Amino acid sequence: MTAAARVLGRLGELGETLAVAESLTGGLVAAELTSVPGASRSFLGSVTAYATPLKGEILGVDTDLLTQRGAVDPEVARQMAAGVRRALGADWGISTTGVAGPEPQDGQPVGTVYVAVAGPSGVEKVSALRLNGSRADIRRESVRSALDLLVSELGGNARAQDTEQIGGN
Repeated sequence: MTAAARVLGRLGELGETLAVAESLTGGLVAAELTSVPGASRSFLGSVTAYATPLKGEILGVDTDLLTQRGAVDPEVARQMAAGVRRALGADWGISTTGVAGPEPQDGQPVGTVYVAVAGPSGVEKVSALRLNGSRADIRRESVRSALDLLVSELGGNARAQDTEQIGGN
């Protein structure tokens, strides 16, 4: 079972919904979620705010923060997750922002990524990543990390490992 399937299964059990704000992943988190049959029961939608000004205009990220620190920042990731949650009326929001390359951005080296989750009861968590590999590798790992961060917050059987039993009696 993929991380996306675990996330959606647990959200279904809880009767809760999810929205996604993406920058460097450009819609890959949403694509991973919508590849799971029945995703529409819990996944509301996403905002791909690739251009920095859109993070403020659409997601409500503080424009002074964006001006001072740029888009690649843990607080920007947190505000993106909270902002998409609010904008789309979801129980949970997750976000991705960072530098996939090939060039540094906002003074941050390639592979600097922040993923965040915002949820009910004031849950807000940011994970800082330092990733290696190609642009595609960094984007793919960012997707996995964002979904894993949400899995860890959802609890329950969302944490179940991929296992298979063969044979037996």
